Amino acid sequence: MRDTSKHQGLRNQLAKVLMAKGITDKNVLEAIRKIPRHLFIDSSFEAHAYQDKAFPIAAEQTISQPYTVAFQSETLAVKPEEKVLEIGTGSGYQTAVLLELNTEVFTIERQHELFKKTSLFLPKIGYKPKKFIFGDGYKGLQDQAPFDKIIVTAGAPFVPKPLLSQLKIGGMLLIPVGDKTQIMTLFTRKSAKEFEKKELGDFAFVPMLEEKN
Repeated sequence: MRDTSKHQGLRNQLAKVLMAKGITDKNVLEAIRKIPRHLFIDSSFEAHAYQDKAFPIAAEQTISQPYTVAFQSETLAVKPEEKVLEIGTGSGYQTAVLLELNTEVFTIERQHELFKKTSLFLPKIGYKPKKFIFGDGYKGLQDQAPFDKIIVTAGAPFVPKPLLSQLKIGGMLLIPVGDKTQIMTLFTRKSAKEFEKKELGDFAFVPMLEEKN
């Protein structure tokens, strides 16, 4: 679990790349500079850790492109102490960014192999979500609702209704919607029944998996 000054230099470079691509949130950039992303991928691929690209991890999943993680984090404008539900823990990198932003993170992972690996790994490097659940992200987490923010880190063919219903009034759901490529979509809850919807461009994510009964 080595983190050297060379790694720090590569993270500073990555933050500059993200700034050049339009990321402006100082707290998000600081999280990118701080989190040892190379520890989240296989050590034999360490050279790829600080390039702005997605990379394969276990269970046919990927660690998201740093720009995507920064974009989602910035768009949600999370504030300290907010309750955030993350759908699709994956490697835990986005989870770590949310924790660096001082939020209370509840995170759900559908792949058991990844769930086991990441639930052991994150605390080892000092990141402790409020709750880490092996389960179906389409159902959200009713017993902990409502949430200030919900972030989905996998491509969903449709918007799961339980996620919208688990938002506070004023809360936001950020979800990539679509099959081959996804449109990043932001829902803001205006009232019990009213949601404002904004589309924020095309992204590519691995598919969001449902629980198979």
